[in-house]
Amino acid sequence: MFHPQRRFWLFAVVVLPIVTAACGSRHDSSENYYMVATNIKLPYWETAQAGFSSAASQLQVRAAFVGPDTYDPKAEKQSFEEIVQKKPAGILIAVADAALMKDSIDQAIASGVPVITVDSDSPASKRLFFIGTNNHQAGVMGGKRLAQELKGKGNVVVFTMPEQNNLAERLQGYRDALESSQVKIVRVVDIKGDPRIAFDTTTEILGKERDKVDAFVCLEAQSGQEVATVLNNYNIHNKVVIAMDTDAATLDWVQKGVIAATIGQKPYTMSMVGLRMLDDLYHNKIANLNADWTRDSFAPLPAFVDTGSVLIDKNNLELFQQANKTMMGTSK
Repeated sequence: MFHPQRRFWLFAVVVLPIVTAACGSRHDSSENYYMVATNIKLPYWETAQAGFSSAASQLQVRAAFVGPDTYDPKAEKQSFEEIVQKKPAGILIAVADAALMKDSIDQAIASGVPVITVDSDSPASKRLFFIGTNNHQAGVMGGKRLAQELKGKGNVVVFTMPEQNNLAERLQGYRDALESSQVKIVRVVDIKGDPRIAFDTTTEILGKERDKVDAFVCLEAQSGQEVATVLNNYNIHNKVVIAMDTDAATLDWVQKGVIAATIGQKPYTMSMVGLRMLDDLYHNKIANLNADWTRDSFAPLPAFVDTGSVLIDKNNLELFQQANKTMMGTSK
């Protein structure tokens, strides 16, 4: 599933016909939108692409969904900067590394290109606003379920990527939820975009410290299925796993009971709402993209659009899968 070598950027492009002005459309041939995502081979981003495509079709605009097929923050930055040079009508970006992207986003805003972050934010940049999960609350949700599964006591290993702001917020949410319990986070592992690190680390822990770790928390999409695979290989049934996102393999492990629960986000909604808001900004331009609207009580823009999250376990798994099949089936 995972390909460690760096690959060229893949462009999954959705180009839709533009209705001419004579037919009553408000769109023109220079109106192009982009969404820059991380690791577009992941099912999570395929769902986001479906939402982006659906919005583009409804609006009848040209829209390209782009990104690397491996986790590569520097490649994301390079692609973003190349897109800015094309003077697009607007850009959505899921930020892999907030510090790395800050200056590039600021320069895009200064040049008059609207930039909205989705899924993962760069809060110190001048992006217009963020659309995505309330990640702290998602962490709190997971932390409460974790404490419940462990009956208020146990040692936990967390898999994450610390440079991503959204994952840092999730971890803080877990810490806050666990503060009044005897559940302790004893180790935080940076998987560096490589799910094999989660697999190898779990294998190492089960070989040397099996009795010292009671649970595994995965703050991003790839680790949960890796941890579950190792536990299954060792035929271990007394460890709790809380995963993130709704990849098919993750949901399969939920069904089998190896993963206790996973937290589902709404990438389809993020990209759909994001493109609609970029379209509105293009046709109803604000006076100054560079203004700090967060301090303005009468700002024309929100500071944050929360698309929501849901905890999925055996109780609601079938309903989620049915809804997902219906939506993804009709959007392609």
